[in-house]
Amino acid sequence: MAVEKVDFSLKEISPNIGSDRVSGGEKLTSSFDLVEKMEFLFVRIVRARDLPLKAVNGIIDPYVEIKIGNYNATTKYFEKKPDFEWNQLFAFGQDRLQATTMEITVRDKELIIGDNMIGKITVALHEVPPCFPPDSPLASQWYKLEDKNGFTLRKGELMLAMWYSTQADRVFTDAWHSDSAIVSGESLLNTRSKAYLSPRLWYLRVNVIQARDLVPGSKDRNPQVYVKAVVGDVILRTRVSPDKNVNPQWNEDLMFVVAEPFFDSLIVTVEDRLENNTVQCLGKCVTRLSNVEQRLLPLPADPLWYTLEDIVFEDGMEKEANFFSKLNMCVSLDGGYHVFDESVHNGSDYRPTAKMLWTAMIGVLELGIINASGLQPMKLRDSRETTDAYCVAKYGPKWVKTRTVVDSFDPKWNEQFSWDVYDLYTMLTIGVFDDCHLHGGDAVGDGKDPSLRKVRIRLSTLATNKIYTYSYPLLVLQPNGAKKMGELQLAIRFTCSSYLSLFLVYTMNPLLPQMHHIYPLSIYQLDILRKQAVRILCSSLSRTEPLLRQEVVDLRKAKANFQRFLATFRCFSNARQWFDEIRKWNNSAATVLVMAIYCIIVFKPDLILPTVTLYSIQVMILQWRKRQRRPTHIDVNLSVAGSVTADELDEEFDTFPSSRQFDVLRMRYDRLRSIAGRIVTVISDIATQVESLKIFLIFGGFYVMRPPFLGKDVLNAPQNFFSRLPTKADYML
Repeated sequence: MAVEKVDFSLKEISPNIGSDRVSGGEKLTSSFDLVEKMEFLFVRIVRARDLPLKAVNGIIDPYVEIKIGNYNATTKYFEKKPDFEWNQLFAFGQDRLQATTMEITVRDKELIIGDNMIGKITVALHEVPPCFPPDSPLASQWYKLEDKNGFTLRKGELMLAMWYSTQADRVFTDAWHSDSAIVSGESLLNTRSKAYLSPRLWYLRVNVIQARDLVPGSKDRNPQVYVKAVVGDVILRTRVSPDKNVNPQWNEDLMFVVAEPFFDSLIVTVEDRLENNTVQCLGKCVTRLSNVEQRLLPLPADPLWYTLEDIVFEDGMEKEANFFSKLNMCVSLDGGYHVFDESVHNGSDYRPTAKMLWTAMIGVLELGIINASGLQPMKLRDSRETTDAYCVAKYGPKWVKTRTVVDSFDPKWNEQFSWDVYDLYTMLTIGVFDDCHLHGGDAVGDGKDPSLRKVRIRLSTLATNKIYTYSYPLLVLQPNGAKKMGELQLAIRFTCSSYLSLFLVYTMNPLLPQMHHIYPLSIYQLDILRKQAVRILCSSLSRTEPLLRQEVVDLRKAKANFQRFLATFRCFSNARQWFDEIRKWNNSAATVLVMAIYCIIVFKPDLILPTVTLYSIQVMILQWRKRQRRPTHIDVNLSVAGSVTADELDEEFDTFPSSRQFDVLRMRYDRLRSIAGRIVTVISDIATQVESLKIFLIFGGFYVMRPPFLGKDVLNAPQNFFSRLPTKADYML
């Protein structure tokens, strides 16, 4: 039986979106011209008055029911309240309305005997007026209630408003939607579209220098003293001081990530490690983060002496301290760094924390999340497979979430969002998730919203003022190979507001702030601090309403990267092969032409520079014409996800330490030896070429070790430019 071949390619689409283009940088934002127009019937139920009493006790608990064809929507109900104000908004997709009238019925929840209808209003849908943006929503008005036979009641009125509009209406995000009809209660809030802002993060640097006049519990032993610093739930410790006395020294940095507003305090304790694995506190000081100095420039913070207040010990007995020990520290909030909450390569923002150090904005990024198709089932509801999909997009500190489309493998969102852009070498990330926290669904796994994969787009691969409309495959690597979880249709546009600022970003401004170059952090520190930042963001966004869950925020590759390495240096082997063909006269005309050029260079050396310049310009023009016209996407072939063997996938998903048999491990070891042999061969070839470049290395070494007055440690213009060039790492799965 033939196996159907799955298409993992990026496909261009032609959605029915607005055709207006932005030119000249005059119009930076647009109103929903990157998504397909969707019309909705909006119904706002405000309040009721003078309702007739049908209950025996004279008290009613009313609620309102809206019925349009097969769609039913109900408001909340009140328990024995004198005023009945709901102020709830409902949105019904016009393309799914299969009725000509709408019934709005006021019912009594407590009346269970007989008909619980208090009154109703019947509206013909063709009489509902349109009210499209930028017009404001229609004002509410009072409507008389009728009985079930259509006669007007003597008492009872309902205030409501009805109009037709699109998803560009300002009330769209606050409405109950008909594509979430089976959701009710508190879960209804989770289906709405929302935007979130990450808190501003700072690096808190605690440089522990030394302590003076410590009072250990016993004077008969050399104290083993270290410093412990606590901020929130993060605890860091210095090494034990090599000075085994009461005046120890450390000169060690402890780095934390903290978020505004600064509610936490820095708690520093000096502790003595005893012989029986117990700890004795020798002193403590507490500093509020709001009182800590904010360091914006690459200048060292001033050291201060802090008083250690605590109970001290003498001969094993507690005693009040007659004098206080001192701790010398430099504590500062470093605003000159960028706090990484994502990997460096896939970063969506590289600005420093301090706003006064930000560069000028260079443009606006607009994203239209149109729809998805062919999504895989993620759970069971009523013994059938289903998916409740929503999208989350992140760029910089701004997160956006679409509404949840319930029970659909081909959801349509058609929602548009925008971000300010400060650097083009940044990544826009869009993820598709299944909401497993809605009523009526059985949550799978550990209760987290499972991911249907994500899409990453590098902004530097986008042309300015151009709309890109593509269908992106959602790919996941499983033990049995690459699998497509569906496709996501997006429309993207980058509008440049200042070409001068764009030029300065690529030439004068380093990718990372200056503090990262003057006082660099190690890779180990960056990894630890990034985990702290992610934990703070998860905690902050989980307190929003509706909350943004943690699963949203939170050797095949060796072979693929080796092939990328070979492809990069293939130009040298191609040049050597070309020269070998010239030398052997395989093409007589080409050899004669090369000899003529060689003679011209020998006899006219002043033409070397113009010739090389013209040739370089020609190559640049040819390469520009052959440049990649599509945004970045996952390339299965480049990732070697399509040609990888089952054993290699089994090795990638294997645990550490391995759980496989000895024969399997020996086979993997032999394969690793073969790959290592190829790497050694390539390195040997590179070493042969490098040996002939000693003069270049000498000059390069003198340049790196140049005196400070000849240049700064910050990257220069060519380095700034090349550090922002796109690489094929964006295509890796």
